[in-house]
Amino acid sequence: MTNKSNHWQLQSAKARFSELFRRAHSEGPQYVTRQGKEAVVVVPAEEFERLKGKKKTVGLVQLLAESPFVGSGIDLEREPDFGRKVDL
Repeated sequence: MTNKSNHWQLQSAKARFSELFRRAHSEGPQYVTRQGKEAVVVVPAEEFERLKGKKKTVGLVQLLAESPFVGSGIDLEREPDFGRKVDL
């Protein structure tokens, strides 16, 4: 490890992966360096998903069923439109 307790040299991170894993969960992000440069950051999956902004995928049927307009009485029916005659 380098002088910072949350920075790991790649070889050290590989050799002590269980500790790296535990510390990422208990102490926060752990930085892994390669050739003296920060290469990757190990974070808990929940934190990664939060940062990534991953949203739960919802199908169209579920989306419409959970719409705030369900039961509102809004009439969405319309007359069929078959176009219009155009003189060319």
